[in-house]
This record gives sequence, C-alpha cells and structure tokens, in this order.
Amino acid sequence: MEEVLALIEKKKQEFAKSGLFEFMRDQSINPRQRLAFAPCVAPFVMSFGEFNKYVFREEPTNDPLQEIINNHTNEDDHHWLWFLADLETLGINKTLKFSDALNFLWDEETKASRWVTHQIFRYAFGASPIAKLLILEIIEATGNVFFSTAAPIAEELQTITQKELLYFGCFHLEVENNHSKDVPQQRQSIKNIQLSIESRQEAFEIVEHLFEAFTQLTDELLVYAKTHSFEQPFAKPGEILQPLKAA
Repeated sequence: MEEVLALIEKKKQEFAKSGLFEFMRDQSINPRQRLAFAPCVAPFVMSFGEFNKYVFREEPTNDPLQEIINNHTNEDDHHWLWFLADLETLGINKTLKFSDALNFLWDEETKASRWVTHQIFRYAFGASPIAKLLILEIIEATGNVFFSTAAPIAEELQTITQKELLYFGCFHLEVENNHSKDVPQQRQSIKNIQLSIESRQEAFEIVEHLFEAFTQLTDELLVYAKTHSFEQPFAKPGEILQPLKAA
C-alpha cells in the first residue's frame, strides 16, 4: 500500500496547484466572493454523508480494516449539517422555488459535483475494505487541500461578521486533521497492507480517476466563483464578473 499512498501524496501536491485554490488565496478579492461557489458543492457534500452511512460502513464486522473504516465514517457522516449552517451564515440560504432548487442542483453548472459522487459510488459500492480505505484516503487528501485553503477565508469573514463558519472554517479543518485512522499506529498498519499486482494496478487506476474527477470539480467551482456574485449566487450571469475586491 505504501506505493499507492505515495501516488496519492504526489497527486495531492498536483491538485493543490489548481486555479481554484489560487483564486481562494487572493486576498484582493472579497472573501465572500472567494466562497461564492459554496452552493455548487451541495451534491457532493450531501452525498458524502450518505456514502459514509450506506456505502463505506458495514456493520457488524470482524474485519479489522473494515472496523477502521466504520470508525472513520462515524466521524464523517454528519458534516453536511455544518455545511447547511454555513449556507445560512454566508447569506446563501436564499428563498428558491422547489423547481428552481432542483434545476440548480441538476444544472450543467453543477455537473462536476454530481460526477465526482457518481465516480466514488462506482468504485466504493460493494468494494473490498482495502478499496474503500483507498477511496477515503483520496477524499481526505483532496479535502485537506480544500479546507486548508478555505479556513483562512473563514477567519477573514469571522473578523468582519463576528460569525463562525463551521464547514469551511478551522473547526472542520481541525476535525479532519484528527481522524482516528490517522494516529501513528493506524497509519503504519495501513502502510503495511500488502497488495497483489492486480490490486495495486486497480488502486493506481482509482487514484488517477478520482483525482481527475476532483480536479474537474475545482475547475467547475472556479468558473462559478468568477461568473456569479456572492450577493446573488443563483442568478444566471450575463457576462463574467470582475472579481470583487476586498474593502
């Protein structure tokens, strides 16, 4: 497994160079605008909660690796509640007709958020504990890049609004950095997993494809953040907006 984990780390470093994260770090842009894409990640965020409950988790189990996965899913299956709270804090929880909300969630502008969930389900449903653990490692790697970049924006906004962001802020980042499967003993046991040649090749394929899907998602979020005002996040843009400068 150590070779596969090394590939994940390599892909993580490449992923961190995404244009979205450069945009999010640009302090000349209004911090709210740097999170204007927030509604677009709803399909992934809400689906991830269900993946943890119904796809990754298998109870009861006598498999030590599946037990690690189960513990991890219990730590991750409720983070969507923090996302909903942040939509309210960010002022994005606007009133929409139900049909308009459905149209947004299944629009072309949010297809990458749906696509990444389909790809996770593709590889995780009915998979072995090793494959499930691998998928969680990829999600954790991409999530670490994202939340490490989002947390400083949340701090900027908290200074302005005196309101804390849970999902996008330091609270979530700290939770992600302290998962039980990441304690040294667990990390070493994961590294020591022996893979057959066939399993290793399958693992490499999963890493390549899921990082590609997450990269497509960041590309989509960047376009949305540049073409939609945080003040009217669901309005169809007539033209690309100039990034709103911080006051």
